[in-house]
Amino acid sequence: MAQQNYKVIGVMSGTSLDGVDLAYCTFTHDDHWSFKFHFGQTIPYDAEWKRKLSTAQFLPNESLKILDKEYGNYLGELVKAFIDANRIDVDFISSHGHTIFHQPKKGITVQIGSGEAIKIATGKTVVCDFRKGDVALGGQGAPLVPIGDKLLFSQMNYCLNLGGIANISFDKNEERIAFDICACNMVLNDLVSERGLSFDNDGEIARAGKLNKELLEELNKIPFYKQPFPKSLGREDVEREVFPIMKKFEISLEDKLNTFCKHIAIQISSVLEKDVSDSKMLITGGGTLNKYLLDCIEDKCNLKIVIPQKEIIDFKEAIIFAFLGVLRMRNEVNCLKSVTGASADSSGGDIF
Repeated sequence: MAQQNYKVIGVMSGTSLDGVDLAYCTFTHDDHWSFKFHFGQTIPYDAEWKRKLSTAQFLPNESLKILDKEYGNYLGELVKAFIDANRIDVDFISSHGHTIFHQPKKGITVQIGSGEAIKIATGKTVVCDFRKGDVALGGQGAPLVPIGDKLLFSQMNYCLNLGGIANISFDKNEERIAFDICACNMVLNDLVSERGLSFDNDGEIARAGKLNKELLEELNKIPFYKQPFPKSLGREDVEREVFPIMKKFEISLEDKLNTFCKHIAIQISSVLEKDVSDSKMLITGGGTLNKYLLDCIEDKCNLKIVIPQKEIIDFKEAIIFAFLGVLRMRNEVNCLKSVTGASADSSGGDIF
């Protein structure tokens, strides 16, 4: 009989290079999966690590292999210090690594952070390198979070993430689907940067503005919205499709922010099923701090919005990567073809 309880540290490093997220969680299987997030820590990168990781794609193959080991050792030392400081015992460590290349159309995805080096530094079993198996099956190797949405937040009909890009996952025709909806914080934060701000606190500037119908109409005509899923948006898409429209309209910052928040809400509502009145939508990501944006979404979407505790918002990805490791250790599916477009579901990840 398979083990039913797991103590795991999830390790996550995102492309923003903010730092390394460590999340200590327990997972229990009893008819369905449940989890408890105990505590987490974010360790910011120093200038040297930011430089190494941001320029790694230019390294020759041999140097990249050396960095893979060096970065794995660095992650291992961080995890060991985390374990020692908190006096915890864990079954294993589940590490996303740091993405250097992700070109699934060419069959390439590279996340550095040697699992072997992490194992040597910590003395613990390590699961890592979750994306390459799906890419080998013709998939995008992303997103991987939806299986966690489905099994850990099963009481939610929709899981919405308001990050730089807004994306969503939900069940449709008994399959999990997930895709990017529209630009979100990437545009809102870019707009307020003209006032020297990094974000619109509580959405107060947006709330002070009013809707510009011409801008809204033009935004809603962006061709991406008519594309079928699976689909994804990159920064270069937003810079090409969205920014020129925002620049074209010579209206106040308040009106631009107000209109764009309403645009986000409209696009989110457009991907929901027709009758969602009894549905619940979990919202995570930095956009949960924008109260005006949440008001717009609530007004447009006609369902119950659930905002989890701040720790879940901050560490959700690290928690889910810890869970992907659990599924891998059980040799159960942790990567869905309905999400990535692969030829088959798979159980991805190397075990050291």
